[in-house]
Amino acid sequence: MSLELLAAFLLFAAVMLFTPGPNNIMLMTSGLNFGFSRTLPHMLGVSLGFGLMVFLVGIGLGTIFKIYPALYTVLKYAGAAYLLYLAWAIGTSGEIEEGKRKSRPLTFLEGAAFQWINAKGWIIALGAITTYAALTSFPQNVILLSALFAVMGTASSAAWAAFGSGLRRFLKDGRHVRAFNIVMALLLVASLYPVFADAWH
Repeated sequence: MSLELLAAFLLFAAVMLFTPGPNNIMLMTSGLNFGFSRTLPHMLGVSLGFGLMVFLVGIGLGTIFKIYPALYTVLKYAGAAYLLYLAWAIGTSGEIEEGKRKSRPLTFLEGAAFQWINAKGWIIALGAITTYAALTSFPQNVILLSALFAVMGTASSAAWAAFGSGLRRFLKDGRHVRAFNIVMALLLVASLYPVFADAWH
């Protein structure tokens, strides 16, 4: 095993997983609106679902997209449409107490399924597999990369959900919660810039 390549991968994964993106924005918003414990299934769905996606991409799913590039395009734009819907749902949600009655956090399966239509997730998974495949021999390399993503993803998801949950103590006024939700919705839309830019060209 190449320790230098492992260190490079860990740095890559940390930057990709802990920086703002659709998953982290949604987890922070869920932490604020529903609390940390109710967001736990969503968190695990994101981290374990992404680890599974990296594993399947490494095993050979990426080859399917090379053969049928239209399939990737369909998934990319379906994911963008779903994110726009989530942004609208977040931006129009009300106070914390009201949100508990009228809506719910994502489930484990919903969090895991979202990874398959998350454009940033596909970029990370394909980039990791193609760049760090020489870490060790196949298929141990794929197993190791997917396991590390799952572990680090759990830490990242928990950090973002905990941050959102911590904000509950400061955002007690309904107007502040609504303003926060609107800002998060706009950031979620902004995270789709690469998809929009690609469609424009």
